[in-house]
Amino acid sequence: MWIKLLSIFLKRLIRQGSLVVVYPDGRSIQYGDGSTPSATMRFHAHSLPRKLLINPELTLGEAYMDGTLTVDQDDLYGLIELLVINLKRQSDAWHLRWQANLRQLHRRLAQFNPAGRAQRNVAHHYDLSGTLYDLFLDPDRQYSCAYFREPGDTLETAQRNKKSLIASKLLLAPEQRVLDIGCGWGGLGLHLARDYGARVTGVTLSQEQHRIAEERARAEGLGDQARFRLQDYRDIDGTFDRIVSVGMFEHVGVPHYKEFFATLRDRLKDDGVALLHTIGRADGPGSTNPWITKYIFPGGYSPALSEILAVVEQSGLYVTDVEVWRLHYAETLKEWRNRFEASLDRVRSIYDERFCRMWRFYLVASEVAFRHDGLVVFQIQLAKKQDAVPLTRDYLASRDRLGEPATRDGENISDHPAWNAN
Repeated sequence: MWIKLLSIFLKRLIRQGSLVVVYPDGRSIQYGDGSTPSATMRFHAHSLPRKLLINPELTLGEAYMDGTLTVDQDDLYGLIELLVINLKRQSDAWHLRWQANLRQLHRRLAQFNPAGRAQRNVAHHYDLSGTLYDLFLDPDRQYSCAYFREPGDTLETAQRNKKSLIASKLLLAPEQRVLDIGCGWGGLGLHLARDYGARVTGVTLSQEQHRIAEERARAEGLGDQARFRLQDYRDIDGTFDRIVSVGMFEHVGVPHYKEFFATLRDRLKDDGVALLHTIGRADGPGSTNPWITKYIFPGGYSPALSEILAVVEQSGLYVTDVEVWRLHYAETLKEWRNRFEASLDRVRSIYDERFCRMWRFYLVASEVAFRHDGLVVFQIQLAKKQDAVPLTRDYLASRDRLGEPATRDGENISDHPAWNAN
């Protein structure tokens, strides 16, 4: 019965491309129009058709991890791309919509992240072996979207582009106090301290990230200029000239958005500038994929722009600039996926095969989501005063020399009242 029901569902779902399913009883059925993309998956457990119908988003990843579902040529990317493309085109997958709506109703509970729970969620992902991250990230361990200015940019170049653009949007000057919320392994904070003369305080809930960030600061002789704390952002005291948060807002949770932006407002000086860099969704509010929640980012959620701005509007902060990065993260994840797959033997020496398949599913599914399923990156610049930043975006193009103030036609912007940056 379950095979028959799943087959009916797949016939309705797969309209573009070709999906071949080899069922546990040996039957092979093709779905779709026979075009590309195409993939063949094999079921090795009789319970799989039932589980896929009941909870497909969770079961697909679990079955791949456990080996009860395999893909010919191990073309996991082709399978997920095929499924996502067809899911985006179909409107009659009613039980999938029902499940998504149910998750959205319960998302405030799923994303309730007080300090203790937030730290456990962070440890689940970021306190893994440091060697794992060395195998697929760039040497600076930038674990967020890179910025590909040119088609030929390497991952390392694109990550430097990202850090430089963030510094430009912060309009940094030497000796300014910068708060880095969710500082990771310290790469951005060290960049701002080393190349712009900022005095950086970075906070993270990951013990591993904190340890490595501190070690890096000492090794570079920046221990007095870049300090890193194992601390919740809600416990920070004092005020700062600049605040930046990259790849951390996804862990805040909808119930805590007011708290987050109230913290930004209270910690930011009256003439200060803040920059929020976060994954978001282009198709409106939703809910987190259950497999991602269970295995990768517990308590995590990527918001719609409407969800962010609705809270900012009530926070006493001005939105001074918004930029949407579309396919940059897809390209970043492609680089990470290729490096991870090239290092699978090394990963197997650290973790078991199930972990390797889990991590591969995570990287592949994430890349496909940014290419085909409406995930983007938002960079939102915020300030307390309307004139805290220049009146045009020209300064972003003109701040091309590290550590120097922006200029417009050879004139220092900070000396021009119409482009006053402070």
